[in-house]
Amino acid sequence: MSEKKIKNIFVEGAISPQFIAESIAKHSSKTEIGGHGIFLGQVRKDKIDENTVAAIEYTAFEDLALEKMHLIREDIFEKYPLTCMHIYQSLGTVKAGEICLFVFTSSAHRKPAIAACEEVVERLKAELPIWGKEIFEDGSHQWKENK
Repeated sequence: MSEKKIKNIFVEGAISPQFIAESIAKHSSKTEIGGHGIFLGQVRKDKIDENTVAAIEYTAFEDLALEKMHLIREDIFEKYPLTCMHIYQSLGTVKAGEICLFVFTSSAHRKPAIAACEEVVERLKAELPIWGKEIFEDGSHQWKENK
């Protein structure tokens, strides 16, 4: 593993619109950036077997997830000419309609930023030990299948 510090991607609870806006605004001074790739994951109010999802409770094997995310981050920086990459994943309970994942990549040009953002999201979903328990309006719950 490289000498770079492992970044913590986890935040407690929902990711607020204000936090997202401030993160984007901080990049206006970085005038070498010409494009951003942004993905926002939002909890859906799905109906499953007559039950409606009210929230998802996210848990993770944090140490392993952070190590794997560090390796993914290094792979992405090697593959794409990015200026920066930011990843925030909720832990704890996030209500339907709230943001649970924020991935933000920046590059001199739009195509690498967009491609890198998409790859980060796909790899995060496939490779990180993060789980979601769907909490239904009636109080029952079940583990969510990652799609």
